[in-house]
Amino acid sequence: MAGKIKQMIDQIIAKRANGNPAIEKVTRTKLVLKGVNPDNFTASSPDDADVMAKVRQIASELGVTI
Repeated sequence: MAGKIKQMIDQIIAKRANGNPAIEKVTRTKLVLKGVNPDNFTASSPDDADVMAKVRQIASELGVTI
């Protein structure tokens, strides 16, 4: 199922930001600093188990359940 990573990233950003654009940008920056650039993933991006595990780990560190 392509695009799962994009969905996970979007969930992290949405849950952390709660509609606040400043928090959204900070969260995107944190993701980039942790090695996952949200702009590199689209709905048609292939799913990579290693990247998905990394995104889950980042979500856990940020206190977000996905």
